[in-house]
Amino acid sequence: MTFKIYTKTGDKGKTSLIGGTRVPKYHLRIEAYGTIDELNSYIGVLKCDLKNLKMSEILSEIQDRLFTIGSQLANDSKNTKMQIPDLIESDIKLLEKEIDRMEKNLPALKNFILPGGTQLASFCHVARCVCRRAERISVQLSDESTVSPIVIKYLNRLSDYLFVLSRNIVKDANAKETEWRPRKK
Repeated sequence: MTFKIYTKTGDKGKTSLIGGTRVPKYHLRIEAYGTIDELNSYIGVLKCDLKNLKMSEILSEIQDRLFTIGSQLANDSKNTKMQIPDLIESDIKLLEKEIDRMEKNLPALKNFILPGGTQLASFCHVARCVCRRAERISVQLSDESTVSPIVIKYLNRLSDYLFVLSRNIVKDANAKETEWRPRKK
């Protein structure tokens, strides 16, 4: 049996959460996991041009965790009997370990860094910004519904990882970081 990609069940502006609850497509829960999906797509863009195999493997693991987060955010916990995967503390520890590893080889930050340096680093900054938005939406959702605190913690750490990754990409390309220098009055 094959499934068609279109179901026509969303033609009137509603969609189903895991568990069957129908909500408007503008619902905050849909916005939350939709932003996670957008972030995951940008991570895919990064992987396409990343030459470092180890970093590419880390990004694949991050994509897997983002699917986990998306399934948690799409879950209507009152109605579902489906087993939803969990994030665990070691997922966050991996990001922290990678941040620490990369930072050892980077110059200390003394100023804000403008996004850029290389196209790949710039995409990394875009992913970081989408990650921050996903975090903000998830925090907002947590004010009205159940969101596991580890989701918010993971997204916070992931945005830090993406920032450090962008700096590392610039360094590896022998490109130059541009420090932000505020205009003097």
